[in-house]
Amino acid sequence: MNFAGAPITFLLIAINVIASLIGFSNADFIDKTIMWPYRIKRKKQYYRFITSGFIHADFIHLIFNMFSFYFFGSAIEYYFAQYGLGGTASYLLLYFLALIISDIPSYLKHQNDDNYRALGASGAVSAVIFACILFQPWGTILIYFIPMPFIVFAFLYLGYCIYMSKKNLGHVNHDAHLWGSLFGLIFTAVLITLLSPQLFPDIIQELSHPHFGR
Repeated sequence: MNFAGAPITFLLIAINVIASLIGFSNADFIDKTIMWPYRIKRKKQYYRFITSGFIHADFIHLIFNMFSFYFFGSAIEYYFAQYGLGGTASYLLLYFLALIISDIPSYLKHQNDDNYRALGASGAVSAVIFACILFQPWGTILIYFIPMPFIVFAFLYLGYCIYMSKKNLGHVNHDAHLWGSLFGLIFTAVLITLLSPQLFPDIIQELSHPHFGR
């Protein structure tokens, strides 16, 4: 792992891991940081839109999110810097805006439900994954030792999230995956339009010519 090559990604992973580990053994900490629309509306605790994105339900939830974030986040950190897209500032803006915006639909839906709570970095991770496929859609990730193009993984991931959202199991906010994914695509497309529109021909060329193993 090249910590120097993706310092912001590793910093965010470290915060997620530390906060989640604290939460695994501290119910009061979870209670104060979890996404709780009912409490947000009545107590004006808007900070929960951010804090809920740094805690996880269990080790599997944490590992899955952080593995995905490491793989795609380090790539986006590189692309934003390499292609003149605002570097660290844009990367952090993508991450934190995705946390907030991806939770807004759940907040509006559950603001009068005292029993609804959700947690996880799902919105931000989904945003980063879908931002990444604009730059390298046919890059390969290994899933259970099976090579899979980024773009295929992204849409399978999104389909899984929609399915799990309908199941509505546990405190994992699967709706945030969907909205985070859409936000990641839109945010990055707007960023390219404003700062480096000359990238679009290469992006279209890459998308229209599938190839594997890179």
